[in-house]
Amino acid sequence: MGAQWKQAGREASAQKKGQMVAKLVREIMVAAKLGGADTELNARLAAAVEKARKSSVTRDTIERAIKKGAGLTEDKIVFELVTYEGFAPHKVPVVVECLTDNRNRTAPEIRNIFKTGALGQPGSVAFFFNHLGVVEATHADANRDDEADAIEAGAQEIEPLEAEEVADGQKGARFLTEMKDLDSVSKALKNAGWNIIAAEMRYLAKTFPELAAATRKEVVDFLNALDDHDDVHRVYAAMK
Repeated sequence: MGAQWKQAGREASAQKKGQMVAKLVREIMVAAKLGGADTELNARLAAAVEKARKSSVTRDTIERAIKKGAGLTEDKIVFELVTYEGFAPHKVPVVVECLTDNRNRTAPEIRNIFKTGALGQPGSVAFFFNHLGVVEATHADANRDDEADAIEAGAQEIEPLEAEEVADGQKGARFLTEMKDLDSVSKALKNAGWNIIAAEMRYLAKTFPELAAATRKEVVDFLNALDDHDDVHRVYAAMK
């Protein structure tokens, strides 16, 4: 028998990496379609490209995705954003965003994940979330007045980034804004010297139910099953 389990593990890892690259490429194409191919003028695209580079996506792959998304090739992008709502196990609200080229294929597959997950079920949960524009950024000046920059840029709220997302000697912040202001806020922050690492619309939970350790694992397993679906782009859950 030897070490067949090691080969299986490598194959699973390769499949996971392939799924991750496909999702990163899809995000680049959609960002280029919505805001154009110039990363200087398209904050969402710039953030998507940077994330892809950090995940070792090749330059050629990134450039092809940008051109395809921006309509600069004969291949036309056909992805559409489709949103599904429901509950994870133990009534944890979940919103799932999919980028799909065939919603008739994606919809029943997502519904099936909800139905087969322990205690998971479809349902309306949008009222448990705020749908906002989110800009995550770092600044080389650790003493930068992020609140002043937020006001100047037109952001509504500001939060600190988690320590692991910020390099030593820098400052990190998460700027929340109305969806219609996402692009203008991103550009204003960039002009103020902030390095944009994410610029996107997100569903932010208003409250978080208390979960025991065993309960939490069931929810996490369910969310992972959703995230592993090829068409799933983002999974938002009311869970810290």
